[in-house]
Amino acid sequence: MFRWIGSWVLHQIEKLTDMNFESQKIADVFKITPRSFGDDRGEFMETFKSSLFREKTGCDATFVQDNQSLSVSPFTVRGLHFQHPPFAQGKLVRCTQGEIIDVAVDVRKGSPTFGQHVSVHLTSENKAQLWVPEGFLHGFSTLVPNTIVQYKCTNYYSAECDGNVMWNDETLGIDWGIDGESAILSDKDKLAPSFAKFDSPFHL
Repeated sequence: MFRWIGSWVLHQIEKLTDMNFESQKIADVFKITPRSFGDDRGEFMETFKSSLFREKTGCDATFVQDNQSLSVSPFTVRGLHFQHPPFAQGKLVRCTQGEIIDVAVDVRKGSPTFGQHVSVHLTSENKAQLWVPEGFLHGFSTLVPNTIVQYKCTNYYSAECDGNVMWNDETLGIDWGIDGESAILSDKDKLAPSFAKFDSPFHL
């Protein structure tokens, strides 16, 4: 009996700590929203669970590096970025302070959604995350001051494999939620090539 009660309690805990996985319009991209539990002390949530991530996404990802960025000014754009093989990266992105429009562009040759994108509103309030697999360009725009973005990566940063594509390329038609003339970019992203000049190193 006690063993049955113990199993029931564990099952209830697993249900409570579950996360909501929403498949997006492009295969393999997921919006993930952890469940948060609060009381008069504050709140608690699980932001990542390897077994559940593998079950829901079908991806056996191993994260080896965590990154964090602070964008002081609103309308900061970071992207569109990628790393080509052998240092291609999958990214699990979340906004821990402020709010962003997070974007993933499918650049896998042979994909029926090649050149299409997913955009998700991530905020510290909605606690949502975006899983961006290898084979996608990634970027985000900040909508408020002092926005902090954290993301887990499946590979290490490699300057030799680092690349980018113009964030506001008309071919891609991405709505970043900001006025293009107000966008704040790095010098590197200002010089990014157009999508037409991008020869993707990724295949479906």
